[in-house]
Amino acid sequence: MKKNDLYKVTRFSIDRYPAGIWSLMLILLVCQKGQAQEDNKFVNEGEMRVVGDTLSIHFNFDNLKTGKLVNDGNVFVFADWYNDGDVTYSNSSKGKTFFTGDIEQKIEGRSVTNFQNLILDNTAALTPIHLGAIITINDKATFINGVVDASLKNSKVVFNENASHTDASDLSFIDGRVEKKGNNVFEFPVGNDLYFRPSYHAVSNNIGDIYTTQYFYKNSDDLHKHSIKDESILVINDKEYWNVTKDQGDDKIILSLTLDSATTPPEFFNLNEDTKIVIVRWDDASGMWVNEKGEVDPFPSASKGTGYTQLLTSQVSGYGIFTMALVKKDAPTPLDVIVYNAISPNGDGINDTFLIKGINQFPDNTVEIYNRWGVRVYEAKSYNESDVMFTGYSDGRVTVNKGEKLPTGTYFYILKYNNGEKGIEKAGYLYINNQ
Repeated sequence: MKKNDLYKVTRFSIDRYPAGIWSLMLILLVCQKGQAQEDNKFVNEGEMRVVGDTLSIHFNFDNLKTGKLVNDGNVFVFADWYNDGDVTYSNSSKGKTFFTGDIEQKIEGRSVTNFQNLILDNTAALTPIHLGAIITINDKATFINGVVDASLKNSKVVFNENASHTDASDLSFIDGRVEKKGNNVFEFPVGNDLYFRPSYHAVSNNIGDIYTTQYFYKNSDDLHKHSIKDESILVINDKEYWNVTKDQGDDKIILSLTLDSATTPPEFFNLNEDTKIVIVRWDDASGMWVNEKGEVDPFPSASKGTGYTQLLTSQVSGYGIFTMALVKKDAPTPLDVIVYNAISPNGDGINDTFLIKGINQFPDNTVEIYNRWGVRVYEAKSYNESDVMFTGYSDGRVTVNKGEKLPTGTYFYILKYNNGEKGIEKAGYLYINNQ
């Protein structure tokens, strides 16, 4: 193996990065030990830094146990990636790594690969990227083309505390486990087969909490028999399920599952007047499927490519295997309160506040409001019809600053109150028009 102290300078032409601009960029690679190309491999056994604009790797990249790659520029990977060493970036770096081209690629190795920004744009096949390791995203992942097969037991994509992603769709998502750290809002970019089917929830109020989600386009009856269920459950979805695990933390989550006609059975879109859709979970303690309740978003905002047409939301009491089911609607009871589920806080005196008519009769109450990612934006005790009311502004929970006007959209409320005989809980969607 030939070693070089300074690798060569070459040129690389790109046409999509940045968009609409053709440019030629120099590749400058500074090496403290040595790199070589051998048997169609680009082997690194020392320290390697991308100190110029772009590094283009057309051979299989093999970062040995002693190797270190620091990417503070743009690295384009056109072949396989093996990492047994250290792959990282500087704290101030905006380094980007592109997995691109028209041949299938593997991402493997015994060490975690740490990406600052990851861009997926491989057109070789519907599932051109095969993950056999753990990778982390520190800033952002951009999904353009290519599904990532992360179905192996040792595979996982980890989004760090402030990480996000964009453009996930049926063309590009994670088919496997996705872990999220921290408490920022998050859509889990998961899917299976050819379908992007995200779930939503805030990780929690605690920065150190960690949750993992995976979607399966499979029948959960193969895991836990649908016949073993709570008596309120009529029919359980036999086409798909999500596995949501709590790896660290103790908060309950507001979970949103997605429905789409491409994967969800048709009976879940053609409901009888006496049935409704709820989230159900396999509960190991009781050994049965349990009803976690839920509400379907009456103000759908999903567009083509989002992987769903409806959201089903509930505050769940545990973790594990989730799907949706049909249940009988609760029998009508005398109305203690009436919830008006739309507000337009523009100061015209009409629908400026979230009105719960009759709540003054029951001062022993709480109201919580969450955004679509399950982040609590408002909470109050002794909610009433005069001075303790929601006016469309955040009370400063987690990621939304106190006093900030909330954006127009759909939110989820949970109302709990005691009517003198028993505790009652109502939940549903609230539409805020803050335009």
